[in-house]
Amino acid sequence: MIAMMANKEEVEGRVHDMSNSFHINCGGGKVTTENGKMFDDDSDEGGAAKFYHNENTNWAFSSTGNFLESTIITSSYIPSIVSNKLSIKNNNDIELYTNARASPISLTYYGFCLGNGNYNVDLHFAEIVFIDETYKSLGRRIFDIYIQGNLVQKNFNIAEEAGGLGKKVIKSFNASVINGTLEIRLYWAGKGTTAIPKKSIYGPLISAISIYRDHGSRISAAVVVGIVVAVAIIIVLIFAIFWWKGCLGKKNSSTKELNNLELQTGIFSIRQIKTATNNFDIVNKIGEGGFGSVYKGELPNGTKIAVKQLSSKSKQGNREFLNEIGMISALQHSCLVKLYGCCVEGDQLFLVYEYMQNNSLAHALFGREENQIKLDWQTRHKICVGIARGLTYLHEESRVKVVHRDIKATNILLDKDLNPKISDFGLAKLDEEDNTHISTRIAGTFGYMAPEYAMYGQLTDKADVYSFGIVALEIVSGRNNTTNRQNEGAFVLLDWARLLREKGDIMEIVDRRLLDSNLKKEEVMVMINVAFLCTNVSPTLRPTMSSVVNMLEGKSIVPKLVSESLNEKKLEALTMYYNQDDQSTTTIMEMPLTASSTSTAQDLYAIHLDSSYFESRN
Repeated sequence: MIAMMANKEEVEGRVHDMSNSFHINCGGGKVTTENGKMFDDDSDEGGAAKFYHNENTNWAFSSTGNFLESTIITSSYIPSIVSNKLSIKNNNDIELYTNARASPISLTYYGFCLGNGNYNVDLHFAEIVFIDETYKSLGRRIFDIYIQGNLVQKNFNIAEEAGGLGKKVIKSFNASVINGTLEIRLYWAGKGTTAIPKKSIYGPLISAISIYRDHGSRISAAVVVGIVVAVAIIIVLIFAIFWWKGCLGKKNSSTKELNNLELQTGIFSIRQIKTATNNFDIVNKIGEGGFGSVYKGELPNGTKIAVKQLSSKSKQGNREFLNEIGMISALQHSCLVKLYGCCVEGDQLFLVYEYMQNNSLAHALFGREENQIKLDWQTRHKICVGIARGLTYLHEESRVKVVHRDIKATNILLDKDLNPKISDFGLAKLDEEDNTHISTRIAGTFGYMAPEYAMYGQLTDKADVYSFGIVALEIVSGRNNTTNRQNEGAFVLLDWARLLREKGDIMEIVDRRLLDSNLKKEEVMVMINVAFLCTNVSPTLRPTMSSVVNMLEGKSIVPKLVSESLNEKKLEALTMYYNQDDQSTTTIMEMPLTASSTSTAQDLYAIHLDSSYFESRN
C-alpha cells in the first residue's frame, strides 16, 4: 500500500498538462467508438497488489486481492468474452464490453491533473464471468462504488442492474474535483458467491470508464473565495442576532448551572441516550415524567435504565430538573431511586435512573385491574417500612437534610423484588437545621400535603410525615386517597378512616384482597395507628420518621391517639360512598392516578395508558 501511494504521488508530479476528460477501456486495448470517442488501452495484466500508470495518460489504477484457485493471472484480472455471447443490441460500443478489469477485493482508478470543477462520471459494466450456461452462471458478485471517497452505490450487482448476464449497464454519477484529482474506487461488499465458478471471492468488475467535464459548472478561484467570504459573514451575523436576542445564553444556561453543581454522578452523551432507548422508540415509552417523557433503555453492559426527558417548555422545569440532579447526586440509600447520571447538551436535558421493573406503588395498588400486582400483607408491610426508612435517611441521616415535599404512591417505585424506592426529587427542599420551618412556594399534590403547608406555606420535615401517613392508609386499604366523582365532590380516604375509627369498625378499611392472605391483625392495627399519628393536624404531634420505623417494626409502642370528630353529614356521605359495590373502589376510575400538582412536577413513572410497554409486560 505504501508503494502504491508513492507511485501515485510520483505520477501526480510527472503529469503536468491539465485535462478535462479521460476514457478507459478497462482490461482491453485502445478503442474508438462510432461516435468518435477514443478509449485508452488498459490491457496490463494486473495482479494481487498492483499499481499501474501509462506515462502517456492522465490516469492510473491499483488493485488488491488474490483469486485463490486461479492459475492464469490474466484471465482472472482481465476476463474476456467473444462478442457473440453478449446480449447487446447496439453494436456501436460492443468492443468496450468484451473485456473487463476485475479484482477480488479492491479496484481503484485515479484521474490526475484535472481542472477543478464538476465532472460527469459514466461507469460501464457487463457481467462476462458468470455467463457460462452451466452451474457457473449461478455465481454472484456484489460490490460498493465510491467516488471521491463517498459511497454512491451500495451492494451493486451488475447482472441485476443490467437485467441479465452479458448485458450492459451504464451508471452515471456526478463528481466534484477541487485539487486536480479524481478517485473511483470499487470495493467488494463481503457478499456474493465464494466457490462459483471457482473457490474464491468475486469482487468488483468494470468494463469501461468515461470522465468528462461539465463545462456549465466551472468555478473560478475568485468565485470560490467570494462564496466562502459571503458564507462566513452570514454565519457571523446569525450568531450575532442569536446572541443579541439572548438565545445562545439561554441555551447554555443549564449547562453552566450544571457545571456549578458538585455532582457525584456520571455524564452521558446524547448519542448514548439515543442508543440506549433505540432513538426514543415509542415502544420504550413507559410514562410521562414531571417535566417530559420517560423511556425504558439499556446500556451496553446490559444495565436497564429509565431515561427522564425534560421538556424545554418551562423555566420552572429547568430549575427543578437541575435541583433534582444536585439533590439525588448527593443522596445514596437503598430506599431511594439510584441516579446513574445525566445528559445536558444544549437544550437537551435528561436524567438516567435505575429501571424499576414493577412501576409505581399506585400502579400496583389501584391501577387498571389487568395491570395491578397482587401484594400480600407481608409485601405491603415491607413496602411501608422501606418508605419510612427512606424518609428517615432524608430527614435525619443524610449529609444534607432534605424535605421531599411530594411523597405519594406514584412517587414510590417498586423494583423486581417489590422493594420500594422513593423517586422524583424535583420539588425537594434542603432543610436547614437552625430553621423551625421554611416559608416557600407551595408545590406538591393536593390530598397529600400537610394542612400547615397547604394553607400557610410553612414547610418542615413533618410535611413529609403527613404525606407518609396518607400513603400508609392507601397501602392498608388498597384505595386512592382522593377520589373525584362527578356531581358528588371529593371523597377523602383519611376522613373515611377517621369515621370507621369513631364507629369502632376500623378493620373495615382493610383491602378486601388481603382477606385471603396471611393477614396479621396486630401489624395492621399498628400501621393504621401510625398513619393516624402521622396525619395529625398539629405538626408537633406527628412522630419523627425514625420513630415510625421503630413502631412499624415492633421496637416501640404506638402512643395513644387523640380522636378528631367529624360532622354528621360528612359521616353519612362517606359511609354511603365507601359501602358501595366494591367493584367501584378496588379499581381506579377513568381519571388519572393522582390529583393535579400545583407545580409542573408530576410522576416519574406516571401511567401512560397508550404505551405498548404494558402490553409487552403482560
